[in-house]
Amino acid sequence: MPPVRDHKAVNHHAILDALAATRGGVRNVFDDIEPARLAHICVDMQYGFMQEGAPVEVPAARGIVGNINRISAAVRAAGGTNVFLRFTTPDAASWSNFARRMGPAAAAHREAFTPGNHYWDLWADLDIQPDDVIVDKHRFSGFTPGTSDLDAVLKARGIDTVLITGTLTNCCCESTARDAMQLNYRVLVVADANAALTNEEHAATLHIMAMVFADLYSADEVVALLGS
Repeated sequence: MPPVRDHKAVNHHAILDALAATRGGVRNVFDDIEPARLAHICVDMQYGFMQEGAPVEVPAARGIVGNINRISAAVRAAGGTNVFLRFTTPDAASWSNFARRMGPAAAAHREAFTPGNHYWDLWADLDIQPDDVIVDKHRFSGFTPGTSDLDAVLKARGIDTVLITGTLTNCCCESTARDAMQLNYRVLVVADANAALTNEEHAATLHIMAMVFADLYSADEVVALLGS
């Protein structure tokens, strides 16, 4: 397990400043967000990623719960939608190459994220309310065709903008954000409400997101944006 690090050391403003210098001063692109057409997508904040000693423990993920809850509250108050994604073990034959890549760890991973298992459940400290939506997914991205209802859920609600939080920054969050952009959603990624195993992995993904796929914000900035 890599050492636990504080993602606050990753400065998203520096990332935006560096990119702006190469594209005419433009930092973030979307200045016409309609909160009612926005979905906050919280990715895989489950015991299997959160709990100490869990099969895919991401220690930094425990430190972003407060920011995620603040964002969820702001989204509700603004009339948006909160969606909590939950990684769920797929049929073995349908994703056999993933199991092959995982090697000996595949069996424990499959067991951990089987519905009904403790590790599959969403983290108890998350602020989830009755009007929020929970969507199970069977791939890293919530938008992979045939493995999740996420795209249909969003389209039924008239959603055109997604705000990504959760874990891992460089796996399921990144995969979901990339696919959302390519499905023509406006994408916002919250730098201090995503978590990876190291600062280097976290920062690299934020840079790629801001360069091509998404606007980049802090939790404070998102709350202010929705409040305005």
